Amino acid sequence: MKRKLISVMLSVFAMLLLMGAAANPDPAAALVPEEESTVSTDAALETEAQLPNDNSEQAEDETSEEKSAEGENSSQEQTPGEGEPPVVVPAGDPSLLINGQPAPLELNKEIQKGITYVSLSVMARQLAPNAQITWDGSAATVVTDQLTLTAEVGQLYVVANGRYLYTPELVQLSPANQVIVPLRTIAKAFDAAVGYDAATGLTTVTSGSGAILNGESFYNPDDLFWLSRVIHRESGNQPMEGRMAVGNVVLNRVSDPIFPDTVEGVLAQKNQFSTYKSGVLAATEPSEKSTIAAKLVMDGGVVEETKGALFFDSGVNSWAARNKRHIATIGGHKFYG
Repeated sequence: MKRKLISVMLSVFAMLLLMGAAANPDPAAALVPEEESTVSTDAALETEAQLPNDNSEQAEDETSEEKSAEGENSSQEQTPGEGEPPVVVPAGDPSLLINGQPAPLELNKEIQKGITYVSLSVMARQLAPNAQITWDGSAATVVTDQLTLTAEVGQLYVVANGRYLYTPELVQLSPANQVIVPLRTIAKAFDAAVGYDAATGLTTVTSGSGAILNGESFYNPDDLFWLSRVIHRESGNQPMEGRMAVGNVVLNRVSDPIFPDTVEGVLAQKNQFSTYKSGVLAATEPSEKSTIAAKLVMDGGVVEETKGALFFDSGVNSWAARNKRHIATIGGHKFYG
């Protein structure tokens, strides 16, 4: 019986041992997976720890690029038309256009008694860029391949290709030491056209042939012969504008239909110029000033004070004094319309 009981107990103990072995595996076999799991996990954590840094730098780069792109877009939005050529507004005087462009401010345009004066040298180079300009202390000379022009300070005229062009307020030297002359005078010398729009106040100058016709071709020799002589005979002792005014009277008569239509015809008219019929006039040798006065009026020069006059005298009881309207007195002569 004891032997049987011991056998049963041994069997039970053996069964318990087998059950314990199944429930508790070999520790060594269990450690290996745990260590491998730990290493793998740490490596994964280290890898994951590094990824955010790389991704952060890339993200910062991408953010910078995006901001840069946004800045460029913003700049483009703030500057319409970027990439297109800028609109250039020419500097100058918009009230005076020379060949369509505003006149340079150096032209120093100014108005004197209704006459526009400008710098001779600046205007000359606007109309002839290669113009050569010299100054001798009293006169400026402009030379191009077509024109020779001289303007002496203080004179009533400029000389262009032998033509005498009237400057009523004189050739002047400005405070800026520029020789200034009437705009229309220099334009005429260069054969340029001048236009004026009273509604807008805009003056335009447009180039022409580049030079005025020379004096030898322009002045009618017969008219010059008689006009210079009557001026000298009637007013040789008068100032230049007094001589011109006498010449104006003669040419006013030529233009008037009630008088002859030539200078000699006017002088030959009965009871008008006695020196013509006597032969004294033809024999008269005119002075240089009288010849210049004749050229000035033949070139359109008009003394404003005597504009339209048809008679003149130096007495107090002439027919004109009794019957015509007195316009002005210059020197020793009175002028009547």
